[in-house]
Amino acid sequence: MVSTTLSSFLLVLLVSFFVTEAQRPALTKGLSWSFYQSSCPQLESIIRKRLQKQIKDDVGQAAGLLRLHFHDCFVQGCDGSVLLDGSAGGPSEQTAVPNLTLRKRSFKIIDDLRKRIQDECGQVVSCSDITAIAARDSVVLTGGPNYDVPLGRKDGVNFATEQATIDNLVAPFANTTTVLSLLATKGLDATDAVALSGAHTIGISHCPSFTDRLYPNQDSTMDQTFANNLKGSCPTADSNNTVDMDIRSPNVFDNKYYVDLMNRQGLFTSDQDLYTDRRTRGIVTSFAVNQSLFYEKFVIGMIKMGQMNVLTGGNGEIRNRCDRRNKDKKVDIATVVEELEETFSALF
Repeated sequence: MVSTTLSSFLLVLLVSFFVTEAQRPALTKGLSWSFYQSSCPQLESIIRKRLQKQIKDDVGQAAGLLRLHFHDCFVQGCDGSVLLDGSAGGPSEQTAVPNLTLRKRSFKIIDDLRKRIQDECGQVVSCSDITAIAARDSVVLTGGPNYDVPLGRKDGVNFATEQATIDNLVAPFANTTTVLSLLATKGLDATDAVALSGAHTIGISHCPSFTDRLYPNQDSTMDQTFANNLKGSCPTADSNNTVDMDIRSPNVFDNKYYVDLMNRQGLFTSDQDLYTDRRTRGIVTSFAVNQSLFYEKFVIGMIKMGQMNVLTGGNGEIRNRCDRRNKDKKVDIATVVEELEETFSALF
């Protein structure tokens, strides 16, 4: 057992070092690998320590935080705009259909981290950077690879429209052509697309995201036993139950998602079609048989995604609260209650 644990630990270190030194994508202007070294040197330890407790208490929060980063970056860049609520001077991105199933607790965790960081360092770290680090730590704390996160993002002051949110997120019913086309507009290639889809190795999904593959007719690319089990969990097309995204190891960040696809047990069309389509089938297979290769390519994809359309320097702001722009500050009963809740939460 000790030998296995040590081997896994060394593998994570090796993957992180290899990507860091040899294949790490170039930095976007304004970002740095050591951006807060002087202004908040304890930043990453604050986040890691807090998330260790949060994810130990509820491992599902790891997938929630990882998904939050994806939904932030794919819609007008990694600017923290998805964190803004409806009271912040515009229609919140959170009310767009693809974001309705984002975990409410994930938003609270990010703002709790923001408060802890501000208590230690002042208002120097952006909510978008906190979200990026939290996503990385969610991967690490569920057994995935460690990697450096480029930092220095500023928080956005504009909302994306509901249509822009829909247009820029990969729908569960999308085929590989749609997935590759969308990601290509963001500077991501086929390997990035398959690697980033591997985030579905943790987390859950609500039935309506995939029941079009079950009713009225079953998708022919779906394994029959898998389909029968899904029908048991989702007896009707509009059932609101949830199922695991990865049936083999739903709470571990590993390469079993790709094994699922090879066995026709991918949950979404956007998942399973990666194995059906000849353009991406070989990539899926290579990740299924080589976890370290998956880790390497996932890290590269995350670093590239995390730099999409970022605001740096004099653009954007560092929010005092993650759920509202600085100019939207207001003092009301709701704010007082929220701040008391934050204080109470910080005690535990």
